[in-house]
Amino acid sequence: MTKIESKKVEIGKPAETLYAFLQDMNNFQQLLPQDRISEWKSDGNSCSFKVQGAATIGLQLDGGTPPDHVRLKATERSPFPFTLDVYMKENGGVTTAWQEFNGDINPFIKMMVEKPLKNLFDHIADRMKEIHG
Repeated sequence: MTKIESKKVEIGKPAETLYAFLQDMNNFQQLLPQDRISEWKSDGNSCSFKVQGAATIGLQLDGGTPPDHVRLKATERSPFPFTLDVYMKENGGVTTAWQEFNGDINPFIKMMVEKPLKNLFDHIADRMKEIHG
């Protein structure tokens, strides 16, 4: 199992605001690097998109615990099974947010995707801060 954790960002909003935002997969597009994403599709509960130079990724909501944990899981459109957990820890109206990816990736693929995935998750963290700052 491959685990990748994003950087942690502080966001000046309550965790429940971020949780509500993440519960609508239509919003997820705003968190992605627009110059590297194409073929975006979403139905509110799931989404899929093609990463430039890589595979199509499918994500769907898969539970969590309001208001501090959202779990997403790979759909059959993804090249390998994985979960993406978004954690939000609120303290005095400021929320620290980060993501944790756990994927079933073979060692060869891991060498190729680990750094781009870490960069993607750090970008998502930065965008959460920009949008909700």
